[in-house]
Amino acid sequence: MTDRIATLLIIQGRVQGVFFRDWSVTTARKLNVSGWVRNLPDGTVEAHLEGTDQAVEDLVAAMHDGPPAARVDRIERSEAEPQGCEGFKRR
Repeated sequence: MTDRIATLLIIQGRVQGVFFRDWSVTTARKLNVSGWVRNLPDGTVEAHLEGTDQAVEDLVAAMHDGPPAARVDRIERSEAEPQGCEGFKRR
């Protein structure tokens, strides 16, 4: 069985009101990454990603671009404990 990793992201820039969360759900599901994504009150987006190292890295790379209307200025990343998430959800 392939080991799963987990990572927590804080995405900064123009990432709210541009369908970033919906895009994240669609992209994560295509890459077989589980977890969740949510808006934070300070205008950033927080995401918890779980999956194989390659799948998580592919999603993080995609998130640097995001959907067409987004502008990602910075992504803060930290290791996280896997939560056993099933699927990828918008919170």
